Amino acid sequence: MIVKVDNKTDERRGGGDRRAGNIHVVIVDGHTLFRRGVRNILELEKDIDVVGEAGSGREALAVVQELTPDVVLMDLGLPAPNGIETTQRLKRELPHTGVIVLASNDDEDQLFDAIKAGAAAYVLKDIDPTDLIAIIRRVRAGEYLINDKVFAKPAVASRVLKEFRELAVYGSEAQPIFAPLSPREVEILDNIAQGMTNKQVAYALGISEQTVKNHMSSILRKLSVNDRTQAVVYAMRQGWIKIPED
Repeated sequence: MIVKVDNKTDERRGGGDRRAGNIHVVIVDGHTLFRRGVRNILELEKDIDVVGEAGSGREALAVVQELTPDVVLMDLGLPAPNGIETTQRLKRELPHTGVIVLASNDDEDQLFDAIKAGAAAYVLKDIDPTDLIAIIRRVRAGEYLINDKVFAKPAVASRVLKEFRELAVYGSEAQPIFAPLSPREVEILDNIAQGMTNKQVAYALGISEQTVKNHMSSILRKLSVNDRTQAVVYAMRQGWIKIPED
């Protein structure tokens, strides 16, 4: 069942108008009770509006395309199309909508698939409500929190880097005349391609973690990509950084 809550439909459900400047959220989960619980928590926040719900992947595609929210909370346990498949479709059609995937357990295969699908964050369903609200705000701000989680797990990081190598080898294109990145930005991307977190890059280069984050923001802007994973793949395809070794 699709439940849309905006200025046109079912204001009795507590959604009300879409307030300008607020974070507009759609909740996708197969369990009505879970959706209702998350809605009740989020609607206590003055800067968050739950504008819609969906109970399946197909319903999610319809309601998200109509309401174009800022953030989607996506249950990975949906029946076909599952949460990963639905996330892939949403990111392909609405690349600026951030998707936070909700998992029942910390499964490395699901985490790997989630980052490939373009999810911005990977959280467990038993997350503290305060933490979930903070993540929603950070994803709305353009952060990709899933990357730090991926690179904190060596096995998953190895699989992601292997994917980088395959993309770089089989998806290579003509070399550009110049790279738009500064030497320091290339150096930072090169370290990230080796599986380092922002904190590790900062330590290796003798700079602050905030400086690394500032450089990453510049890199994403220059390359017109959404996250550092895409930035690394793009840079390797262009030959600006080396392909990581095992």
